[in-house]
Amino acid sequence: MPAAAQPGQARAARTAITLMRASELAAVPWKNGGGVTREVAAHPPQAGFDTFDWRVSVADVAQPGPFSRFAGIDRTLVLLEGAGMRLVDERGATHVLSEPFAVAHFAGEASIDAALVDGPTRDFNLMLRRARASATLEVWRGAGVHTLDADVALVFCAHGTLAVTLAVAVAAGEGEAPVELASMDTLRIDAPRALTCAIDGTGTALAIRIRYL
Repeated sequence: MPAAAQPGQARAARTAITLMRASELAAVPWKNGGGVTREVAAHPPQAGFDTFDWRVSVADVAQPGPFSRFAGIDRTLVLLEGAGMRLVDERGATHVLSEPFAVAHFAGEASIDAALVDGPTRDFNLMLRRARASATLEVWRGAGVHTLDADVALVFCAHGTLAVTLAVAVAAGEGEAPVELASMDTLRIDAPRALTCAIDGTGTALAIRIRYL
């Protein structure tokens, strides 16, 4: 009889890992033509602005103005670089991103005007079609051990450099060799199930756990 699969082997059969380097991210115009975005990942692959279930991107904002509107989409914005921005919707609700890794949540169909605090910014953007997917976003600063359990997980290096080790049990020395991430590199893990993720280094990561509805 064939030998039984070890826990790590069984996990490898279920979990797919993709490394996406910053140099691979292509710049494209915003939906409303008012800026430039770099898509990090989306589902389904090659989905357009009107057909994605979820989309993760980085935008460079050089001037104030309205945000693109996306009906049925929940948005999360994280300030990566710059002095920040002030977002105001049509009802007067205000979101102020005034320090690195400040987070704002808002509905994609809302009419949002952005004012820059003092010059250009760079922002991380998570968009979810609310009838199809949900997600959590956490800011990981420096070294630590975390658990990833999702349909898709993304570890985005937002600042500095990080070494990421995926393991069944880090304390037991199991798992793969560390993956080195520089700024704007991303590690995508499909179907992580209670997967231990150890972070080493002094950088900052954004961790996104996505679940399909």
